[in-house]
Amino acid sequence: ILHLVHNLIHEEEEEEDNRMQNVGEQGHMALLGHSLAAYISVLDRERLRKLTTRILSDTTLWLCRLFRYENGSAYFHEDDRDGLVKVCRLVINARYEEYASEGYAVLNFKQPVIYQSASGRPGLGQHLCSQLGLPLSSLCTVPCNTIFGSQHQMDVALLDKLIKEDIEAGKLPLLLIANAGTPGAGHTDKLARLKDLCDQYSMWFHVEGVNLATLALGQVTSAIMAANRSDSMTLTPGQWLGLPAVTAVTLYRHEDPALSLAAGLTSSQPVAKLRALPLWLSLQYLGHNGIVQKIKHAATLVSTTEKRFQFLISVSLCVQQVEDELSSPVVLFKFSQEMSLCCKRSQHLSCLTTQLSGVDVVELEDEGTCVRFSPLLTAAVLGTQQDDVEALVEKLSELVPVMSSTMCLRQDFREETHRHSPSLIYMEDPSWPGLGAVRYEPQAEGMDESRRKQELEKINTELLKKLQDLDTDIIFSTGPEFGTEEDCIFVGMVTEDVDVSELVDTIAALGRDIEESGRLLENMTEVVRKGILEAEIQLQKANEEKLMEEGVIRQLPLVGSVLNWFSPVQSSVKGRTFNLAAGSLDSTEVTYSTKAQTGRPSLQDTPSSSSKRLPGRVSLSRTTASSQINNDKSSVEPVKM
Repeated sequence: ILHLVHNLIHEEEEEEDNRMQNVGEQGHMALLGHSLAAYISVLDRERLRKLTTRILSDTTLWLCRLFRYENGSAYFHEDDRDGLVKVCRLVINARYEEYASEGYAVLNFKQPVIYQSASGRPGLGQHLCSQLGLPLSSLCTVPCNTIFGSQHQMDVALLDKLIKEDIEAGKLPLLLIANAGTPGAGHTDKLARLKDLCDQYSMWFHVEGVNLATLALGQVTSAIMAANRSDSMTLTPGQWLGLPAVTAVTLYRHEDPALSLAAGLTSSQPVAKLRALPLWLSLQYLGHNGIVQKIKHAATLVSTTEKRFQFLISVSLCVQQVEDELSSPVVLFKFSQEMSLCCKRSQHLSCLTTQLSGVDVVELEDEGTCVRFSPLLTAAVLGTQQDDVEALVEKLSELVPVMSSTMCLRQDFREETHRHSPSLIYMEDPSWPGLGAVRYEPQAEGMDESRRKQELEKINTELLKKLQDLDTDIIFSTGPEFGTEEDCIFVGMVTEDVDVSELVDTIAALGRDIEESGRLLENMTEVVRKGILEAEIQLQKANEEKLMEEGVIRQLPLVGSVLNWFSPVQSSVKGRTFNLAAGSLDSTEVTYSTKAQTGRPSLQDTPSSSSKRLPGRVSLSRTTASSQINNDKSSVEPVKM
């Protein structure tokens, strides 16, 4: 059975890199918790109750102290959205007294409204409405500031206005979801002002986000410290501390245990409390100092990265932090817009995700496409250190200049490709970070659609192989794995010394050579086929003439041999030779006659069999490309028949 499981895990594994992440000792401690939970669940009921109560109370106490959340309760859940769903049920039960008996009917009198930020987690509000059975009209998305403050913080004044409008419309403001670190930019809402607003309108105040991890540090900014005034907040310690298979935790404050039980935040089943066991083991293994050190290390990586980026003139930070460095452990950067007037397509930085580990691409409404480095979500798992930041900066120093020259030469590549139309077609693919994509179109006429498609695929496949053999640093490929364009050649990034005109000329010349060679092969095949048929006819005719000359008796096996021994007959059947150069079928008589050696040249002397140089390896730089490409063109001229 274990062998079967092993095969199921690795059956689609093709490379060594496709294996699971390296799990250290602290990771093994977390995984051990799941095995222990299964064993503990078979204990007798009384012993199980005492043990699970101890585990749950210890873990809750440690988390509340660690993240400065006094007098809180904890709910442990696999889906990091599930805690908020349960909290919403708690608030509905608390605000609608008849909800337990009447159900959703009581919501018709006053429709509940849940408020969330436009910079919040995508799909979170829709998930809440789906799980709670609420219409989407119960979800209100609050825009972010556009004039004052951060572009990624909730507009408090506009929220106040929306709440008043909902109250006037007979609705019930139920809950506000604030961010301590938005998913994209890592910014923190004005939590203190939002909490005051919630108190004013008797709303539940829930906070989530990666910046909540900094509550464990010795020095915490006032913007983050305000989160401990919230009614509930969701933590993801597994991500922050690099612990695999550890649940998320929602800390909350509520005085009525019956409502918490009705909402599903607490359970009377002891086994349900065992979800806290992996975290209970991990917190003890790391200790308070170990936990704080991991979070502080992530914040230090952010500070170091921002300082090192100051020396990269081609890279700019997308979003400047509004608080000090410890409040938002996220770095967002993109291609500098000012570096070149022709280089304004920063979405091509997405290619960095294939080159660097620990970064990803995010889409921001105002800044566009940016690259995000969030050590708090990746450093503990990947083991990121200061040396890795230096390697990141060094890699950027290599990639960005190449990206700059590539984007500046894209328009030249497009124009040069159009110059070779209709044999070369420029394929538009904005997501491709390289120079561009082209397709060679065969110019033969009279082909049907199916034959033309086969010829197109054949020529472009062969052309790609020849381009990959060129002596150049340019990478030629078939493009993205899930790209929409087929039978295309994608040209990768190039340096500034590349001669785009010579590059396109080379592609077009090699394409023509492949197409002409294909036609030559087809013509030669037809000539050979006709020659074989003609040879068969002539040989059959010669055999008939031989029969007429020698007679029927000589064709008998035994009699013919004796007769030929007594009276030999000079055979008149002559061999045939096929001249590929001339495409003609000739007799072998001139070959074996010493007097006719100077007549027709033999096959070995024909131009078609002369030694030829294979296509060479060319350099596409402006200094040496012209002469080498011309030599290469002459080396692949087809044989003239």
